[in-house]
Amino acid sequence: MYQMYNSSNDKGVGGLQTGLPQNRDGFSPQQIDLGRYLFFDPVLSIDGSISCASCHQPDKGFSDGLAISKGVKGKPVHRSAPSIWNSAFIDKFFWDAKSNTLEDQMQGPLYSENEMGNNPTNLLQTLNKLENYQALFLEAFPEKEDEEISLNEIYTALTAFECSLISLNSPYDQYAHGYHDALNEQEIEGMNIFRSFVARCAECHTPPLFTNQQLAVIGTPEPKGRPFDKGAEVPTGDKTLRGSFKVPSLRNIALTAPYEHSGVFDNLYDATEFYTKGRGHAVPDSIDLIVHWHIWEPQLSVYEIERIVDFLHTLTDESFKPQIPQAVPSGLNLEI
Repeated sequence: MYQMYNSSNDKGVGGLQTGLPQNRDGFSPQQIDLGRYLFFDPVLSIDGSISCASCHQPDKGFSDGLAISKGVKGKPVHRSAPSIWNSAFIDKFFWDAKSNTLEDQMQGPLYSENEMGNNPTNLLQTLNKLENYQALFLEAFPEKEDEEISLNEIYTALTAFECSLISLNSPYDQYAHGYHDALNEQEIEGMNIFRSFVARCAECHTPPLFTNQQLAVIGTPEPKGRPFDKGAEVPTGDKTLRGSFKVPSLRNIALTAPYEHSGVFDNLYDATEFYTKGRGHAVPDSIDLIVHWHIWEPQLSVYEIERIVDFLHTLTDESFKPQIPQAVPSGLNLEI
């Protein structure tokens, strides 16, 4: 129903009936289902030990419950695994927003030594030896000129599956569309605090996606013993973006603990409380950051923070959570 609403610049500014950005669409059911098999199949990793779903688990909001994700042979990944719900509407990927398309983004984990550890040549050789996948790719791409599986077809299938993961029917959404019994009094109170000019949560976590898809420097702390993460300064070379990270969507946020790029907060209360403790309070003295302009000192009470947390739980909707395959075409064991 959000497609029916008009809003300034086609983007929400905190109101209930605000429009969605343009989404990726037009994939066939066969492409989506092929992408589902690929997503859950550890054949995509160099040693057949992990799949995309190892770090993006459906039951954990398509994250993995770890502060730092793990790749092949248990190698630590640099940051926590972000959720992939509503990827069809997103135009910046990774915590540092270094990719603008899903096709580009997925090549990061596929070919990173610390993640899936594969390479394009080995990936193609492996899949082209599997008759089950050859048949599935022919079904998904019936206009193929030959039977050889291509990299672009792999990327397209995975993109198709990820774009099918839509979460827009939560209790909040039902309330926003006019069914006001969908939220109780405490949740409505939390929503109003969230949207207020005191808490100002909605200025970055803008409905209906609950992200403005921008980079922000908020000065979250790193876990003890971890070096400072420069964030988007690394891919951009822009020192004003030191310590900046993409504003994550809050859809299904109750399922995706721990929170922030470093997984430093174990629960939603602590993650929310961070924003009321004062501008830049967690930034080390030796680090010079240009903290985002609206991070200030709202001085929210315990009661107000608790109500915001109540509201965040109303953003949960797993209606389109996919079925995990009982078996994958490679014949390998599912690794989730």
